[in-house]
This record gives sequence, C-alpha cells and structure tokens, in this order.
Amino acid sequence: MMPAQPATEPPFPPAEATARLALSNSGFVFDPVSGASYTVNPTGLAVLRALQEGCSRIDDLVRVLGEEFEAPHNVLERDVIEFAGRLRETFRGALK
Repeated sequence: MMPAQPATEPPFPPAEATARLALSNSGFVFDPVSGASYTVNPTGLAVLRALQEGCSRIDDLVRVLGEEFEAPHNVLERDVIEFAGRLRETFRGALK
C-alpha cells in the first residue's frame, strides 16, 4: 500500500486576489479591498506583475525572472516558492 500523499495547496492565491493589487515601481503594494499596504523587493514586484499578466506556474515565473535578474535558476526558484507561500498566507483570510 502506498503512503497517502499530503494535499498540496495551489502555489499562488486565486488570480482575483493578485489582480486587484495596485503596484508601484518602488515596490509599494496596495490592496484596495482590504486597505492593507505592503512593500516588496524588485523580485517580489516582478512576480506580482507576472501574476497580474496571467503567469501562474512556478517554472514560467522562474523563466520570467531569469530574463530580468542575473541569478542561478535554483535561487530564483527558491525565491518564487518562498514568495508564493507568503502570498498564500497574506491572502488566506482575505478571500473567505
């Protein structure tokens, strides 16, 4: 008998959560629904912009970041995965 696989969450919050965010070039992020504001670094800003443009697969986001930033693939992948977790946590309660 095979062990049960743990349920995995989608890598990112639903598209409507990130689509509503107002982004500035300085990394300021405003959520008009909750009134919350955040600051992200250039990598986080690039991920949010890509999400708003419909890119939602981790491997696609890593490719997009690789075109913009000079960093090893494994570093970009780790950053995207960590940021995805932070986004899920940030929007967990906001979408219920």
